[in-house]
Amino acid sequence: MNARMIHLPVLAVLAGFCTGTLAMAAPPAAEGHEAGKPVPGLRKLMDTPLRDTSICRGPDGTYYLTGTREPFWSYNEGIRVWRSRDLRAWEPLGMVYRYGESPWHRPYLDAKRPLWAPEIHHLKGTFWLTYSLPGWDGTGRTSGCGLLRSTTGKAEGPYEDMHPSERLGDEIDASLFRDDDGSVYFLWHSGKIAKLKPDMTGLAEPYRWLRTTGTDPAPGHHSGLCAGIFGRDSFDHVGYEGMFLFKANGRYYLSCAELIDGRYSCVVAESKALLGPYSPRYEAIPHAGHNVFFRDAEGRWLSTFFGSDASAPWQERPGVLPIHFDADGHLRPGAE
Repeated sequence: MNARMIHLPVLAVLAGFCTGTLAMAAPPAAEGHEAGKPVPGLRKLMDTPLRDTSICRGPDGTYYLTGTREPFWSYNEGIRVWRSRDLRAWEPLGMVYRYGESPWHRPYLDAKRPLWAPEIHHLKGTFWLTYSLPGWDGTGRTSGCGLLRSTTGKAEGPYEDMHPSERLGDEIDASLFRDDDGSVYFLWHSGKIAKLKPDMTGLAEPYRWLRTTGTDPAPGHHSGLCAGIFGRDSFDHVGYEGMFLFKANGRYYLSCAELIDGRYSCVVAESKALLGPYSPRYEAIPHAGHNVFFRDAEGRWLSTFFGSDASAPWQERPGVLPIHFDADGHLRPGAE
């Protein structure tokens, strides 16, 4: 067990029920889960190969996009960013960061590993990029993730590594979440979360691993990697990678990617408290695993998309779709 890891205990889950934290059965699957059925409202943004699409809206109303660039499975230099005023016409800003200067990058660079799943965020008056490096020895044990800050306040950077001496998280798929009190949290992989120091230079606390109050033992609802990550008989996780967290209407929505009957889908659990307990998970957006959520100029919620499984509407191209919340507050694809 990693010394920085804390599992939320079962007693905390039970206490959550007593204090009115969400407790529910998982809702039915969202529209689009049937083979060949379209995902409501989904549209492609551009015909550029990209995985793990991330979009944020800047303070001037401009949208910024990034993601894993080709080659996906070998050395790909670093991070590219695009911008758009209308989510339709995209202007490339070029390569904004090449990995390799931070000391902890050296074995990954020597092994010609790719940089994966960059996410772009705007907070504290500047742009931030999270990034991941898959294991330099080909295993998850040496995977890591980090955080970059734009030194100019511009999305095109240049960027500095906030924790250059060692990896900030011990796995891939990093993200950021800012809570109502202004605290910023570093998130990664399959539900790991820790508050960042006020200056964002490191974790301010050991991480916690968020889990759900229900289990989903169906063999067809798990990646083959799940047993190695969580344990052979552990089924209380949201997903196995691609973590993202946002808050809407007083509720926290924790999403991860999971394989559901062959679909690489966005799976969601909900809570009234940041650290849970979280509800049983449900397939919120079919084929939309490793996505992020953001709001447009009119305040409408949107989800990113890229398509990874063979039955997705397309594969490895950035897309976007509207989402809404049903009468019970559950996240659904398509406009309300």
